[in-house]
Amino acid sequence: MIKALTAAVGISVGQPASWLPAAAAVNETNWTVQTLEAFADTLVPGERRFSGDVPIAGVVQGPGAVQAGAVQVLQSPDLPLFPFLPGIAALLNTRATAYAAIRLIWLPVTRPAFVGLSFAHRTALVSSLFDANDLDRQIWQMLSLLTSLAFDSASHLDTSAAVEQHHSGLAWLGFPPPDTDGLWRFSQFSYGRALADLHPKTTASGSPA
Repeated sequence: MIKALTAAVGISVGQPASWLPAAAAVNETNWTVQTLEAFADTLVPGERRFSGDVPIAGVVQGPGAVQAGAVQVLQSPDLPLFPFLPGIAALLNTRATAYAAIRLIWLPVTRPAFVGLSFAHRTALVSSLFDANDLDRQIWQMLSLLTSLAFDSASHLDTSAAVEQHHSGLAWLGFPPPDTDGLWRFSQFSYGRALADLHPKTTASGSPA
């Protein structure tokens, strides 16, 4: 899927630098992060981290994707995505500018266009990005998948460490802690009964022989 995203970005967005206006180069990282945070917060909303936290709309209480590390996942060195993030953010802001212009919505010039939209308009725009005929749909699908992974599974952290550190997404979902030896076991079967006998050659860690 990463290869698919890289290919999609290369075709639809081009090299990231070509999408960034020269005037925004100084604040490139800041504006990129703000845009990605606003996108993540639209998918999995959370409460504001501090007064004046504009990327997070603050429409709900409790942690959202940003607090759960969505941007850290997107910037992970394990993914070939980092060089493309400024271009992806610029593409989203271009779409936001067009969205606002059609609807005569005033956008502040001191923040990225997408961040300048209200939560309702962010939601409407992001919903349209997943239309079947949207040329950049694969990009938004991949960003959405990685955003949800950050909240649902703390994919950028070791699971045991994430639970120990009270990762906001896992804690909010009530993810259980491991047993004292660091392994997860479940005393109750999902269907109320065992579906099969344990294979005699199963290893102590639970892996098949």
